Amino acid sequence: MSTTNPSKINQLLQLQPKGTVLLASWLLDKGYSFDLQRKYRHSQWLEAIGSGAMIRTGDKVNLEGAIYTLQTQLGLSIHLGAKTALAMQGKSHYLELAHSKAILFGNKDEKLPAWFSKNHWGLKVNYVSSKFLNSTAGFIPFEAKEFTINISGPARALLECLYLSPDKQDLVECYELMESMNNLRPNLVQELLENCTSIKVKRLFLYMAEKARHRWFEFLDVEKINLGKGKRSVVPEGVYIAKYQITVPKTLEMHDQSNL
Repeated sequence: MSTTNPSKINQLLQLQPKGTVLLASWLLDKGYSFDLQRKYRHSQWLEAIGSGAMIRTGDKVNLEGAIYTLQTQLGLSIHLGAKTALAMQGKSHYLELAHSKAILFGNKDEKLPAWFSKNHWGLKVNYVSSKFLNSTAGFIPFEAKEFTINISGPARALLECLYLSPDKQDLVECYELMESMNNLRPNLVQELLENCTSIKVKRLFLYMAEKARHRWFEFLDVEKINLGKGKRSVVPEGVYIAKYQITVPKTLEMHDQSNL
């Protein structure tokens, strides 16, 4: 097959939107042999950015474009989460992307490919692989210029923030984020909490939701949520919350909505 065949090369370039990565294995499944892919690179239609990964020559690919490839070509659940996802929805004063930092979450058995880790994408990426949330719920579409990716919606993102707390995420900031979440859907929150395996995360989430006096909290069936047994100390010294058997920072327990 000639590399100058306009039909074949045009079909290739239309397989994925601009600003994304093309994987050799995925192209092979689409009928583009490794030899043909090599010819396209030699003809400067494509350029390699790592082992088994290419982009259109001259194309600009950012983090969202790389994540699009992870989700659509590899079928991974890896996504922008925690504060990064909230910032992208305008729900955080701490704009992670603006500060050249992004948080990714994925399942415990999912790893970032070498081509992904090799490239910097213009910002620092912190990847967290965990099985603490065994649910596919709570994602929302985020529209980039040429494509759409899945990111964590508000409820899921806050659970991810709590998972990172207190070492990598400030708990008072988590509560301030919780205070702004007036319109969460109780059925979605219920599903996420029932499928969450972290006792710490579930207890903190319920404690904060009740403290914030959200109306949707009243519609949760806490009896169906496994909160484990025994006390949990989130911080070594703090205030003990008997209802949820957790010890939280004094600054969190004393935090008042009027301080916002």
